[in-house]
Amino acid sequence: MVYVRNAFLMKDCVPSRLTEAIAIDEMRHMNWLGDLIVKKGGVPVLEHKELDFGSEDLKGYLQKQYDLENDAVKRYQEQVDLIGESDAETVGTLKHILDEEKRHRKEFRLQLEKLKQ
Repeated sequence: MVYVRNAFLMKDCVPSRLTEAIAIDEMRHMNWLGDLIVKKGGVPVLEHKELDFGSEDLKGYLQKQYDLENDAVKRYQEQVDLIGESDAETVGTLKHILDEEKRHRKEFRLQLEKLKQ
C-alpha cells in the first residue's frame, strides 16, 4: 500500500510510474506466496499495521521504498537459507521474488542517485 499511495503523490512521472509498476510486482508476489501457503495446507495471514510512507517529498518516498526493498531482500535471503534444499518449490518461488526485490532496490537506488545530480 505504501507504493500505491506514494505513486499517486509523486509529481515526477518517471519515479511515479516506476513505483506503480513495482507496486504491481509486489501484489503479484503476495499472490504467489498466498497460493504457495494454501498449497502447503496453510492459511495466508494479512495483518494491518500503521504504515510509514516516508517523508512527504520525492526523496523521502524513494528512500523509504529503497529501505523497504533492502529489508525484503534480507528477509527473503534468510528464508531461502533457512529452507535450503528441503523444499525446492518454495525456495524456487522465494528466489524468484528475491531477484525481483533486488531489481526493485536497484531501481529505487538509481532514482535516489538522480536526485543528487
